[in-house]
Amino acid sequence: MNDYVIRVLASPSDVSPQAWNALLATEAEPSPFMRHEYLSALHESGSASPASGWMPQFVTLWRGKRLEAACPFYIKDHSYGEYVFDWAWANAYEQHGLAYYPKAVVAVPFTPVPGTRLLARNAESRTLLVQALVALCKQEELSSLHLLFGADADIAACTEAGLMLRNTVQFHWTNAAPKPCGDEPLQPAEGEAAYPDFDTFLASLSHDKRKKIRQERRKVADAGVSFRWSRGADISAADWDFFYRCYERTYREHGNPPYLTRDFFQRMADTMPEAWLLFIAERNGKPMASSLIALSTQEDKALVAYGRYWGALERVDCLHFEACYYQPLAWCIAHGAKRFEGGAQGEHKMARALMPVKTTSAHWLAHPAFSDAVERFLEREGAGIENYMDHLGERSPFKA
Repeated sequence: MNDYVIRVLASPSDVSPQAWNALLATEAEPSPFMRHEYLSALHESGSASPASGWMPQFVTLWRGKRLEAACPFYIKDHSYGEYVFDWAWANAYEQHGLAYYPKAVVAVPFTPVPGTRLLARNAESRTLLVQALVALCKQEELSSLHLLFGADADIAACTEAGLMLRNTVQFHWTNAAPKPCGDEPLQPAEGEAAYPDFDTFLASLSHDKRKKIRQERRKVADAGVSFRWSRGADISAADWDFFYRCYERTYREHGNPPYLTRDFFQRMADTMPEAWLLFIAERNGKPMASSLIALSTQEDKALVAYGRYWGALERVDCLHFEACYYQPLAWCIAHGAKRFEGGAQGEHKMARALMPVKTTSAHWLAHPAFSDAVERFLEREGAGIENYMDHLGERSPFKA
């Protein structure tokens, strides 16, 4: 590696926020979830910690005093909070008397949003960083390395290093009127003219999808529910408190404690408020539900919105769709956002014009026989994903 030096750090606080964020700013689409403030808040709030199974070992590549590349690196003894599911791999190891855990993950904890994971000044530095990650896994005798929801440049570096690729499917909305694609149904085309208003967006959909959305929105309005939104520093402390009540309740209704603490969201309000958009649903003058949307923060890049968290204290038919899709989409149209990413899984999102998008992760397994078996599995799974994407493409919500 010539004059490059690898340093493994115990926390993002051990590296300069300015240096970390400067690397992030050079990426094609810098994710707000890779900002130093976001990662630090996960750790300092106790949300992602050794106690919760996320042992941080941030890997950095230096040339002299200059940070050349860096990534969040975690040693884990479980697979929760990742959203790229490898439970079957872990079970197979166990059945053969082998230990799958601990393993290594390059990811943003609890955040299945595609984007850069390997911050680097250039392709050479990114490749060296991947090589260092594999070497660290071998040194620590870890079973495997998993880079989750990577950007194209990350995946190229991982492919060069011999890692195996795995695709999953998410659903994203594009703020662009659809255009003809031969004999295929109309599809949204990023970069074309944005929708001027929500009604124009609805008009691009097939009759049955348009009718369904109007019916769902009417149910919420007829129930006496209205919405207000706040962005950034305009989100009050009381609204943050109310949001967390909703968020925590939703998790506990599903039998789990929430991944993120109230202190995490306080740190977000304190250190990167510009990255958050909050919708609050009210009935009879009282708040009763909320949804929190993340926003990209680079002023020189197009605005992107990310559906993240929601919760309700009262049950109203179709309230989830209104809070998590229709209100955010209307806001995106009004404010010229380029894209709304709806999060992991959920074919039901297609009926709301969120279209399927492939996301990619990269994997390295230390055990040669298991690596070969997983590679064969991924070939079959990849073919299944392609067929699934073709099937979804035939169900376009846009009118022909």
